[in-house]
Amino acid sequence: MAESVCRTLRDGGLEGEHAPALIIKDSIASPFGFDVFCHVLSQLSSSILAGKSQSRGLVLVAFCRSPSFYADLLKSKGIDVNSSNKWVRILDCYTDPLGWKFRLMGVGNIRDLSCEASSTGILCKDVKDMNKLYSSIIELGKGLVAEAKSRFSVAIDSVDQMLRHGSMSSVAGLFSNLRSHGQVSSVFWLLHSDLHEVRVTASLEYMSSMVASVEPLQQLANGQRDDSEKASLTEQNLRKGKFHVRFKRRNGRVRVMLEEFHIEQSGISFKSASSEEITNQGLLPKVQFSLQLSEKERIDRSNVVLPFEHQGNGKPVQIYDGRNSLTESKHETTSVSAGNSETNEDSGGGEIIYYRDSDDEMPDSDEDPDDDLDI
Repeated sequence: MAESVCRTLRDGGLEGEHAPALIIKDSIASPFGFDVFCHVLSQLSSSILAGKSQSRGLVLVAFCRSPSFYADLLKSKGIDVNSSNKWVRILDCYTDPLGWKFRLMGVGNIRDLSCEASSTGILCKDVKDMNKLYSSIIELGKGLVAEAKSRFSVAIDSVDQMLRHGSMSSVAGLFSNLRSHGQVSSVFWLLHSDLHEVRVTASLEYMSSMVASVEPLQQLANGQRDDSEKASLTEQNLRKGKFHVRFKRRNGRVRVMLEEFHIEQSGISFKSASSEEITNQGLLPKVQFSLQLSEKERIDRSNVVLPFEHQGNGKPVQIYDGRNSLTESKHETTSVSAGNSETNEDSGGGEIIYYRDSDDEMPDSDEDPDDDLDI
């Protein structure tokens, strides 16, 4: 499933449509969102270098790590860093996000900042201005792709820092502008969801076409387990967890997938979740009340008296539905035949008797459509 996420980002969007957007969210219970982010970043970078991606370049907005960290990361994954200046640009919002060091450098109290950034890093000294940040991203992306119709991808390693310095509306506007830009192939970002209000997380999920949640393998419930069992589960959650992804399709349908991930010395790895885990996951939303009826509730519901419904008053309820039973039909047919012979003898006329065959037929004009109600 992680491969499906990377494939979607690699393939990009169709002409005239918004670019695919992935939000990776985690929490303190399973803080491995950055590992997933680095995995997606490495996979997309490999596809760009191999020429298998719709995008021809990558703009990485670095808030929580230095450009040199990402250069070492790509190098450790076997990606050619020497040619990185041809396909990747890093907007360095980590070294001097508010421009304080730049001001101190002017009075000689700090060394030159250029040595702190890598050859592919461009310093950003005012992360509060989202409009300027957006312009810098687009400018770097256009510098990577020579042709006007070529596209590039955008990766942001921390939306938390953006929300720290800017309003939710300005951050949402930046993401909306990126997705609607004609040269942006795909966008993905990382969010620590437990640092924000529910409405903030919900808004960012709404703007995404894929929502990836990093969750603990075993939930810890207070008061239900002893300390030794909690310690064992905590240790287990520090090595592996669940990777839950929700895909929003173009036709409005939602596809939910689940995998397990393991944290290893070389990085993060994914494997298919057990069938029992997938069954327990279900498609019902997580709510604080039950959406299913118990056996007692089903019985109570069947005993509820509906308004205006025939109660029978001790006699069997007979509702005319346009048809007759077999015995009634035979009896009435005999009576009608006898009546017809008398009628034919008296007046020489005839009569047409019709019984409706199916409930699909429209009722006759003399039938009461509310015959099953006490009105």
